[in-house]
Amino acid sequence: MTLAFKTRLAIFAALGASTLCAYQAKAQDSFGRLPADAVLVTPQGDILDYVPESGEVQAMRDRRGRTVLVDSFGNVVAIVMRNGSAGVSRRQNNVDVYSNQGFENEAYDPNRGYGFSEPGDVTGSIPDFREVAPQDVERQELPSNLQAPADENDMAALPPEEETTPQRQTTLPPAIAVTKKSSAEITALQVFLDREGFSPGVIDGKMGSNVTKAIEAWQQATGETLDPNNTEDILERLRLNGGMPITSYEITAADAAGPYVASIPEDYAHKAALPHLSFTSTTEMLGEKFHMDEAYLRELNPGVDFTVPGSTIKVINPGHTKKGKVARIVADKVRKQVFAYDDAGSLIAAYPATIGSSDTPSPSGTVQVDRIAFDPSYTYNPKINFKQGENDKVLTLQPGPNGPVGTMWIALSKPTYGIHGTPEPSKIGKTQSHGCVRLTNWDARELGKMVSVGTVVEFLD
Repeated sequence: MTLAFKTRLAIFAALGASTLCAYQAKAQDSFGRLPADAVLVTPQGDILDYVPESGEVQAMRDRRGRTVLVDSFGNVVAIVMRNGSAGVSRRQNNVDVYSNQGFENEAYDPNRGYGFSEPGDVTGSIPDFREVAPQDVERQELPSNLQAPADENDMAALPPEEETTPQRQTTLPPAIAVTKKSSAEITALQVFLDREGFSPGVIDGKMGSNVTKAIEAWQQATGETLDPNNTEDILERLRLNGGMPITSYEITAADAAGPYVASIPEDYAHKAALPHLSFTSTTEMLGEKFHMDEAYLRELNPGVDFTVPGSTIKVINPGHTKKGKVARIVADKVRKQVFAYDDAGSLIAAYPATIGSSDTPSPSGTVQVDRIAFDPSYTYNPKINFKQGENDKVLTLQPGPNGPVGTMWIALSKPTYGIHGTPEPSKIGKTQSHGCVRLTNWDARELGKMVSVGTVVEFLD
C-alpha cells in the first residue's frame, strides 16, 4: 500500500471512528358491457384497443349528450360511439377533438390529459376526482343501450386488454461476500455506489441487502467485478469520481431556521391540519441532503448542536446527481429494486425499492409514465384509498418531505399507481407500501429528472 493511500485511510479512519396508492374510482362499480357495434374513441381520434376495467373510469356526459369515459385523474379516456358514426374516423382533429365540446376551460396536454400540473407545481399525487374533473360535465347513469348484451360474444368488437408480464431477468453477477470491515470502509463503499447511480439507500456505514443489490447492479451495468473488501481500490475509485467519502460542512443560518414542524402525527386528519409536512429537525434535513441515516449523522458528530449556525460537522459527500435519459424502468418485486435503462438498453441506474404489499399489490405487466410532479400534495379518500385509522372523510395533505409520497410523484398509466418518495428512507426495501413503488426522496427525484412522459415501466414478478 502506498504512503498516499495509507494517509487517506488514516484520515478517513479518524473521520469515521465515531461512527397509496392503490385505489378504485369512486364512480359506479361498472359502466356496463357495450353493444357489438360500439367503439371507444380516444381524444386523439384513435380507436381504443381495450376495454377499461370496472372501476377504472367514470361514465359522464359532455354538452352534446355523448357518453364519455373519464379516469380518476380527470383524463378523458374515450368517447363511446357506434361503429360508422360521425366522429369515429376524425383522426385529423387530433388532440383538439374536445376543444369546443364542453372542455374549453381546462388545460389539455396529449400525454397528460385535462387538469395537469407542471413538474414543481403542487399536485394531488392520489387525487380526489372532484379536484381535476373537466368542467361542465355532469355524472349520469349510462343509457340502457349500453348495458350488458344477452350474448357475451357481442364483446368481440372490443377485444379485451392483453397484459404481458415481462420475463424475469438473468440473475445478476453475485457480489463478493464482505469480510470484517470497519464502518468507515463500508461508508466508502456506499458512497462510491451512490455516486455511480447504483443506490445503496441511506448511507449508514453498515453492510446490508441494499448494498449487496447495488453492487450486483453495478457489476451488471459495467461488466466489472467490484471487490468490496479491497478498500484501496474503492478509495482510488472515489478519488476519480468526487474525492473522499466524508467531508466537512458548516451549518448555515438557513439550515438552522427551517421551517420545521415539532412532529409529524400518524393520523392523516392531524397531518392535514399542518400547513406543510416539513422536516422535524435540522438533523433530519441534513440527513436527507447528504443521503445519510440520521442516527449515523449524529454518530459522526458526537456532542454537536445542529441548531447552531456556524457549527462545522462531518457529512457524506454524495457527489453529483446522476444524469441521463431513461427510456425504460423495470420494477423487480422479488429483488425490491428498480432498474433504469437508456434507449440503447444499457443499465444506467438502480435503486432499492419498496414495491407493493400483500393487501395492495403493485401492478403486473407494462405501463407508462403518465405525469411527473415534484413536491406534490396528497389527497386521501377512504372510499377509494386504503383505510387509515378512523378517517372517513376526504383529506388534503400539503406538500413536504414528510408527506406520504415524499417529494416526488411519478404517476403511471395504471390509474392511482406511481413511483414516489418516502418520509422514512431507512425503511426502503424492508417494509411494504400501498401498491406503489417507493424510493428514498433523493433517489426518486434523481429518477424523476431522467424520465419523461411515456417512459415504459415494467413490473417484474
